[in-house]
Parts: sequence; C-alpha cells; structure tokens
Amino acid sequence: QVQLVESGGGLVQAGGSLRLSCAASGSSVGRYTVGWFRQAPGKEREFVAAITWFGPGSRYADSVKGRLTISRDNAKNTVYLQMNNLNPEETAVYYCAARAAATTSTNNSEYTYWGQGTRVTVSS
Repeated sequence: QVQLVESGGGLVQAGGSLRLSCAASGSSVGRYTVGWFRQAPGKEREFVAAITWFGPGSRYADSVKGRLTISRDNAKNTVYLQMNNLNPEETAVYYCAARAAATTSTNNSEYTYWGQGTRVTVSS
C-alpha cells in the first residue's frame, strides 16, 4: 500500500509558476514510479510527467516539455512538479499516482495508487 498526498495548488496568473508536491508513504515506496496527471473540467485525465524513484528515468507530455520539471527527494519520499510559464488551458485538478514498476508510463490505468488531487487555476 502506498498513500499519496498532493499539495501546492492554487491560483496563479498566466505566465506564472507553481510547485506541486506529492508526499508518499507506505511500504516499499522506493519500488514505485510516480506520475503526475491532470484533469480539466469536462475533459479526460491526461498524463503530464512521470519519474522513477531510482535512476534518471523521467518522461513528459509533449505539451509541457521545457516548462514543467518533475523531480524527487528520496529522503523525504516526495515528488515535485515545478510548473513554469503556465497558461489558462492548464487549469485542472492535478493528481499524483504511483505504480509498482521501475519504468514510467503515460497510461493512467497502469497506476494503482492515487492522491486526492490539488487544484490549479491559471487566470488570463
């Protein structure tokens, strides 16, 4: 079992930045890969970024490359999503999720554990 708690969402103006955090707890956290997904109103949940706990493995959606950065702090069992130059179309609830695998995936059905989400609103 892995428990995930997101934080860091809020209201930001277009072009602004936010850093989201995903605190993980439970057994064998180090064996899991963590991903960030987002779901805008009326839209399907979409992949944003993912990172493995060990090694350099990370992956990004094409739409966020160069603006969003995923990172981890193994000592704190926390994964971060630094978001820069945000635009209003990125207004959504952001979720972190974990899967018991050493590789990243863009498919939300391959993630077993989910946090409750944190809301990000980007104003124009």
